[in-house]
Amino acid sequence: MARAPIATTAVTAPIASAPAPAPSASGPAPVAEPAPPTRPKRLARGDGSPADAELAKGDALFEKDDFAGAEDAYRKAMQLAPRDPAPIVGFARARLAKEAVPVDYGSAPKNATLKGMIGELKRAVKLDDRYAPAHLELGRALLVQGAADEAVASLKRAIELDGSDPEAHSAFGVAMLAQGKIVDAIAELKKAADLDPRSAARHSNLGTALLASGQVPEAIAAYERALALAPNDPGTLSDLGTALLSQNQPDEAIKHLEKAMKLDPKSAPVRQNLAYAHHLKGQLDKAAALYEEALKLDDKLVSAWINLGNLHAQRGRYDEARQAYERAKAVDPSDPRVKTALEELDELTKKKKK
Repeated sequence: MARAPIATTAVTAPIASAPAPAPSASGPAPVAEPAPPTRPKRLARGDGSPADAELAKGDALFEKDDFAGAEDAYRKAMQLAPRDPAPIVGFARARLAKEAVPVDYGSAPKNATLKGMIGELKRAVKLDDRYAPAHLELGRALLVQGAADEAVASLKRAIELDGSDPEAHSAFGVAMLAQGKIVDAIAELKKAADLDPRSAARHSNLGTALLASGQVPEAIAAYERALALAPNDPGTLSDLGTALLSQNQPDEAIKHLEKAMKLDPKSAPVRQNLAYAHHLKGQLDKAAALYEEALKLDDKLVSAWINLGNLHAQRGRYDEARQAYERAKAVDPSDPRVKTALEELDELTKKKKK
């Protein structure tokens, strides 16, 4: 199973912004090269047994993304060593990857395959409570199911048994984020990045946690480290652009967001964040066009509806602003930003009537 990334969110534009010159034109479109996913540790022990030979075969096939072949090899290892937890862990990894089970936190709470593999991983833990990979894989699977509290216990045990595994610290960091423990999450994600400094994904996840905590300069530094390792990764470019927008640096943000959009032209959040950058610069026509493009890609993107409404309000087009806010409200009635936007619009409308 691949890493469980931390989701980023689109930014929301302010009501007011000052005009500024348009950014210079960008160069030729780069080729998308997403950061390589983090890989779990190999399961083969090198003891020369027939079961271990199948484990090694499964490890090699898994690393080549031949998940069906890896599953077959791990299944053979299970048959040869039915009391060994390692083949079970490999089998679960391969099955989840083969069926493309989502990896984000809480992204597959009712997935039947995930539920079945959680059962298998719990069986692996019972076979040998001191086998760290079983606790790690169980914890990661529980995170995808959305069971953060149960995942924490498994991941703590994995770290106790093997504190050198960066994936254990990374997954534990995601669990801490899910519980709202941002300081603990940052500590774990930093540990993962320190243990695996050549992984762009680990630096990027650390950056997202730092950004969520308000440590924007530190987040930018983490994203820049990730970008140095994977310069054409659209996700990292978008995350860095978002962080720069948080520091009111739209010109720098536009450079990264335009490149991200070329690499991933179907990403609505990237387009909406680029729109926000132009919005900050007072380039309202450009911003409006990009907001509308983002909404054509994803009409459920609440931030884009709110931002478009804010832009209309800036121009005094209060009816159009209200229509945009109502669209946002229809998508998510509980979003406090929508309530605030509508209240502010009511005040503006009252002042205009006076």
